[in-house]
Amino acid sequence: DIRMREDGLRRLAVVIETAARLSIPLVTLCTGTRNVEDQWAYHPDNSDRSAWADMAREMEKALRLAERHSVDLGIEPEQANIVTSAEDAMRLIGEMGSQRLRIVLDPANLFERANAEQARSIVAEAVERAAGHVSLAHAKDRFADGRFVTAGQGVIDFPDFIARLKAT
Repeated sequence: DIRMREDGLRRLAVVIETAARLSIPLVTLCTGTRNVEDQWAYHPDNSDRSAWADMAREMEKALRLAERHSVDLGIEPEQANIVTSAEDAMRLIGEMGSQRLRIVLDPANLFERANAEQARSIVAEAVERAAGHVSLAHAKDRFADGRFVTAGQGVIDFPDFIARLKAT
């Protein structure tokens, strides 16, 4: 919805300007979804090339605002959004060519369902791929069946995640 995108960009400009005035270095945002009913729910059209193109056009506008005010933008790979992985995030950073685009990394948002071994592998690969571009890490956890749970109660290996972040 182009009207929603225009309104969102107008509102983002206020947030970025305010962040700059308050010396807040990072504004986080999501990369959107084609799901008009629920921004947190997956939609099959998110993987369509047109969704990526729309998101990239809007990200360029957002980055112009961020660059004007010397504020970084943090995107978080999430399964329900257009950018779903560290690989996607790095692709977007490369396409945008801006030092102002950063990654927010939450290991539980990198997969829907996984056992502990699969989760550790997915998270390790994401941290390695995103090395040098992560500005913020935060975390929740998941059970193997995909349900979210309090950090430390699910399949995420937090000591490994933190050690990998420290190493990068």
